[in-house]
Amino acid sequence: MGILKNSLALLIFIGYSSTIAQTVSAKVIDKKTNTPIPYATIQIAENQGVVTNEEGSFSIPLDKISTTDSIYISSMGYEKIGIAVKNSIDSLIFIQPKAIELNSVFISNKNLTIDEIIDQVDENLEKNYRSDLSKNKLFFRETNTSFIKKMAIDFKKSTIEEIDKKLVDSITKVIPRNSVFYAEALCNFYGNVDKQKLHVIKGARLYDKNNNGSMESIFKKMERIFRDNVKPDSYLKIRSGLFSQKVQVDSILTANEDAADFVEGMDDGKENFFFRTRKMNLKNIFEETFFQSGSKLNVIRNSGRYNFENLDYTILNDVGVYVIKFTPKRRGDFKGTLYVNTQDYAVMRIDYQNVKRLRSFNLLGISFEENGYRGTSIFAKGSDGKYGIKFIEKVTENKFGIDRPLSIIEKNKHVKGKRKQNQVSMRLDVISYAKNKYEVIVFDTKNITQQEYAESTENKNVKSTYLSRYDPEFWKGYTIIEPNTAIKQFTIPEGEIPSQ
Repeated sequence: MGILKNSLALLIFIGYSSTIAQTVSAKVIDKKTNTPIPYATIQIAENQGVVTNEEGSFSIPLDKISTTDSIYISSMGYEKIGIAVKNSIDSLIFIQPKAIELNSVFISNKNLTIDEIIDQVDENLEKNYRSDLSKNKLFFRETNTSFIKKMAIDFKKSTIEEIDKKLVDSITKVIPRNSVFYAEALCNFYGNVDKQKLHVIKGARLYDKNNNGSMESIFKKMERIFRDNVKPDSYLKIRSGLFSQKVQVDSILTANEDAADFVEGMDDGKENFFFRTRKMNLKNIFEETFFQSGSKLNVIRNSGRYNFENLDYTILNDVGVYVIKFTPKRRGDFKGTLYVNTQDYAVMRIDYQNVKRLRSFNLLGISFEENGYRGTSIFAKGSDGKYGIKFIEKVTENKFGIDRPLSIIEKNKHVKGKRKQNQVSMRLDVISYAKNKYEVIVFDTKNITQQEYAESTENKNVKSTYLSRYDPEFWKGYTIIEPNTAIKQFTIPEGEIPSQ
């Protein structure tokens, strides 16, 4: 059975590789357990390479390895192997678990306690991690999955004839209950944690445009109804329970136009939606690395909230590391594992997962819960002796709910008699869940001067490419994180592909 499975996998990979002849694609496998190895490092040259995805797969453009004799594959706790480029690279690459010799790993004669090790990690944070201005060439993939568990709009009354229960029910039905969205970008990211600039080299969005087309038709219909029934010099009073807000009608119509732009990806304007969200999300990801002040992942800076246990020693990127398990005390939020360099006390990798809800509130019918926060971060030492991000995978899971009355009242002070012109009243009861996955791999980092940062440019109106299905040709010739099976299999059913 094992031989059959390996043969089938090999045939699949050969078939896949033949479709993208200019790219080497393979999967790294544990030789003992026959299971894929996620986050293994594929080194092309010094400080250059890729990381396998969560399924153990990677791909490299041939032109990236044409100038080197071999590529090297390593992963924590495994033998490092070299593969000659002149030979064909197998689609399945097996690596052997490494027997750890404590004398070769634990070079220091110091017999430190676990508390002393953590203190050393804390004391060396500023020295070990890069905080100066830098230029990072990176690939960023974002996966958003949403699910609406409950969507109830209870229509109460309307003085506008076209806004009735039938329209509200149709809106409820057309809003997609399940949706998935992928965004990918190859970028140059300039700056540090305090200031950033982004230049997108190439980007793509992969999603079902039919869902957004349905939403766009709603926006257009509501805009027409407003234009036909509401006076331009009116203002709207939006009231929900105890709260109310006064908004001019022209601003509502403008917002409606903006919403339609949002559906189309905000490809026009001074700063499009694709660019803005790439920059914002990258900024947030880098700010949440464990060594940044104020990060949720405060395992070291607030070490008093955690219990630590030195489990073992292993090899990571040819250096010895402590394998340290952390679990929360009463005020801690996470559990996981730290991999700490035995020589300079840098955390070279952290795996983490929250053990309790991180945030929640429920106020006057609006609720939010931050239920999931987990991931893996890997750091690499640069030529300047400082560590920077090599790879990040981060997954968040949130729940949002609203159960409130909603009234929209048109008023106009220029009309004789009553100011109140129209009113629409309903009650919203919505519960939705969202899962966001972020993957970042940094291919190259170099320190830059203040002048170089000032001279770097952003392309805020860069166009991303819409894809209705995964296209292996799109990233041909570029180094990226290999997509997982879900992305490769994403497609809109035949006959439902919208015009682009």
